Amino acid sequence: MIAPVSINRTMSIHEWSMLLALSLVWGGSFFFNAIAVRELPPFTIVTLRVGIAAIILNIVVRLVGLAAPHDRRVWVAFFGMGLLNGALPFSLIVWAQGHIASGLASILNATTPLFGVIVAHVFTSDEKVTPGQLAGVLIGLVGVAVMIGPGALGGMGTDTVADLACLAAALIYAFAGVYGRRFKAMGVLPLVTATGQVTAATITLLPITLIVERPWTLPMPSSATWGAVLGIAVLSTAIAYILYFRILAAAGATNLLLVTFLIPVSALLLGTIVLHESLVASQLAGMALIGAGLVAIDGRLARIVGRRIAPPRPSSEAAVRADPPCSGGTAQARPEASRTL
Repeated sequence: MIAPVSINRTMSIHEWSMLLALSLVWGGSFFFNAIAVRELPPFTIVTLRVGIAAIILNIVVRLVGLAAPHDRRVWVAFFGMGLLNGALPFSLIVWAQGHIASGLASILNATTPLFGVIVAHVFTSDEKVTPGQLAGVLIGLVGVAVMIGPGALGGMGTDTVADLACLAAALIYAFAGVYGRRFKAMGVLPLVTATGQVTAATITLLPITLIVERPWTLPMPSSATWGAVLGIAVLSTAIAYILYFRILAAAGATNLLLVTFLIPVSALLLGTIVLHESLVASQLAGMALIGAGLVAIDGRLARIVGRRIAPPRPSSEAAVRADPPCSGGTAQARPEASRTL
């Protein structure tokens, strides 16, 4: 089992390097999707993504000496997690990226922690929302409204529906975070959970893809599309999960949350530099508000600022303690125990 770690400590250079690598490969998923959707339909892309990742992760599990569980309850949970943390959100995001820029999709996906705070408050007993987190959620939701814009009130165009699809994916991810808590109670290791969920997602999506999209009838994709599919499967899924669980074990869940701030940055850079995408001013303003909301939810910046502006504690002088009158003793000085500020 993985030993517990301090989740609020400062990360080492090695851990920061892994976190930046994770943000790049996860942000790259939006870039790879944007290339693949030009020639392949959504279910085909997602099935290839989880299928190839399942093959790789099953090999990794065997190489490290682990085994797939045989408990029926665990596999039922794998299929639930595969639906919530793979099949549904992946498909929604890929479809949406056929209509909106990859950078915009990544920003909308970054609202997952906003929904996560609300879902955890409603469906768990030990993760109730704090005033700071509630403020962060409200700020973030204002940012979402700014990004989608008042035009959405006048009619549900394709772009608006695509925006809502990304938000629906973020909400589903939030439910997946709560649902996934059961694997710890079941004693299933994180790497086995990741392998089980992509395997279950593949089994779920394969018949849907064969029936709905009939991929064998599609024109042969170009080498760029195959490269994007391999990139999203190998880098953005298999390797991303390995990095994810290494950071979780080394630096803890709170430090891992920082990747939420970095993913849109890498997705925006790749989309702008390689795909020549652009964002309008309202979308950038919305991104800033969502970022502010995430900072408020995370809370560490407020704690750091609070520590720096808090006045130093005055040192206490020796306190004088008088003996009870009935003891007949005299008053004597008792130095107060020293404190580390």
